[in-house]
Amino acid sequence: MTTTTLPPTHDAERADLLGGLAAARHALTGTTRGLSDEQAAAHPTVSTLCLGGLIKHVASLEEAWMRFAVEGPSAMRYDLPDGVTWEELAAGTAREFPQWAIDHGNDFRMLPGETLAGILARYERIAARSEEVIASVPDLSATHPLPEAPWNEPGAVRSVRRVLTHLIAETSQHAGHADLLRETLDGRTSS
Repeated sequence: MTTTTLPPTHDAERADLLGGLAAARHALTGTTRGLSDEQAAAHPTVSTLCLGGLIKHVASLEEAWMRFAVEGPSAMRYDLPDGVTWEELAAGTAREFPQWAIDHGNDFRMLPGETLAGILARYERIAARSEEVIASVPDLSATHPLPEAPWNEPGAVRSVRRVLTHLIAETSQHAGHADLLRETLDGRTSS
């Protein structure tokens, strides 16, 4: 994964945060080096996780959080179909599932026709866009209210800085998962 050269006006904090995110991305994508599409889609453990799916998931999260940094909570809506409750959704018994939930589930696996090269290319585009967004945000302390969802505390806000630290943590966590999956596949890891 390549990174964009930061403009000279970019402050040190932004550069450090983006550098941390780039390092986490590199650790994650490095786990797929030399794999075929079939290996990237494989589930080598009892988990349903696969390497291609982990990268799709992290890319989608990063894309959504960058939209949130620019647009606020409207960029991350978790509306439920009429008559469906959060309890039914969590239990898997909802009569109808919202598209965002279906998309979220599909992000954890490689769908027919998807390739590892395509997934990695999409992630690179998202990473480049993230760097553009962070370079253009006037203040990393700027906040937006979090969207309504059971996992968000009512009335909570998140700053752009906190979005970046969350993405670094999330990407790093999944890079660790990816190392375990890769090691199970063929004994190799990203390092």
